[in-house]
Amino acid sequence: MLLERTIIQLDIGPLPPDEARQLGQLGFMQWLAGLPGAADYPSAARAAHARATPFAAGSPALAEFCALLTASLCGPIAPLSLAMPAQRRRGGAAAKRSLRMPL
Repeated sequence: MLLERTIIQLDIGPLPPDEARQLGQLGFMQWLAGLPGAADYPSAARAAHARATPFAAGSPALAEFCALLTASLCGPIAPLSLAMPAQRRRGGAAAKRSLRMPL
């Protein structure tokens, strides 16, 4: 199930606030994109919130995910502040070579 996968991906422990916000937003977008077209959004969001809340205390990214679910359910309807993380270089081939295990 996509919700379980999203929770596992977000439950990585303490993170800096900015990184937790980014991951929580990505998790929300992943969960939202995985909903069937005919899904009852309020029911699905409440179920996702209930499933993720027990893990939110130890994971700032999951806490952000839960906050987005809550905000999406509160009226009046308004756009959520969601953004893709800024692209950045991660080291390319040199970084990959440095991670290889010696034979």
